[in-house]
Amino acid sequence: MKPNTAELICPAGTPAALRTAVDAGADAVYCGFQNATNARNFPGLNFTPEEMEKSVAYAHEKGAKVLLAINTFPPAGKFDLWKQGVEAGAKMGVDAYIVADVGVADFVAKNFPQMRLHLSVQAAASSPEAIRYYCENFGVKRVVLPRILTVPEIRNIADEIPCEIETFIYGNHGLMVEGRCALTNYITGLSTNMDGVCSPAVDVKYERDDAGNMSTTLGPYMIDCYSCDETAGYPTICKGRYKVAHREEGYYAFEEPITLNLSRLLPDLMGAGVNAFKIEGRQRSRAYVRKVVSAFRQAVDDVRDGREPEFADLLALSEGQKQTEGAFKSKTWR
Repeated sequence: MKPNTAELICPAGTPAALRTAVDAGADAVYCGFQNATNARNFPGLNFTPEEMEKSVAYAHEKGAKVLLAINTFPPAGKFDLWKQGVEAGAKMGVDAYIVADVGVADFVAKNFPQMRLHLSVQAAASSPEAIRYYCENFGVKRVVLPRILTVPEIRNIADEIPCEIETFIYGNHGLMVEGRCALTNYITGLSTNMDGVCSPAVDVKYERDDAGNMSTTLGPYMIDCYSCDETAGYPTICKGRYKVAHREEGYYAFEEPITLNLSRLLPDLMGAGVNAFKIEGRQRSRAYVRKVVSAFRQAVDDVRDGREPEFADLLALSEGQKQTEGAFKSKTWR
């Protein structure tokens, strides 16, 4: 891969965030409709058909692409909603679909063969054999790799597959098995992978006691408790602190709140054959989008043009004010 081919793929949870990302230098934005077809189906987020049409026009006018996330798994008997999403995206002129389900991929391949297909991280394809299956059967042009691979592993995959590679470079750490997490379904009855909802807001509650401590609950279960000097996070099961028999204090049993930041690995990832870098954060503010996209736009351009990259300080935007390079650096992370 030539370094100057690396694209910067940025989040857009709302039309305003899309415009912010495009104006900050995104090569492409990814977004979804206001329904279960995308994996960030939260109240107040995502696009109506009218908003999507106007946003596609805005992005194209500025020279950016729009990638439509239709990356959840249709339950039995409900495929029409996903079919309608694909058809609407084609009419609006989106540049690619991000899909996870083989049925959705097959529908696109048969009915819209001119459209680019990108394989979502929700598909959890992390081996050359799995990726080649999607390429050979559905014409997938790009795979978004799970956040569990080292740079050498990514380089080896790039040598064995016939499509482009996209990796996350900033945002959610994502240690759970991508596309296969059932924790929120266990408590709320809604699935991340089929309903597009992880910790639905209707089931979230914050309560403060007389001493000023804050507890967060999801449904009937307490997920975490924060002292007065701690910042309370959004309660997701995988990032809660729990008490168990062999420990007196609660601890992060699944995953510690922390942000993935691969800015210093950009040269290595480009050299490994990565074609596109993805920023996570469709639930975040426009201020977050503007700062993070601007920072990585500068860093990617520096590496592409052979300059020593300058890395902006993004610690204040990081979850728990902590950052990691996760599995990309090694597999010794906590």
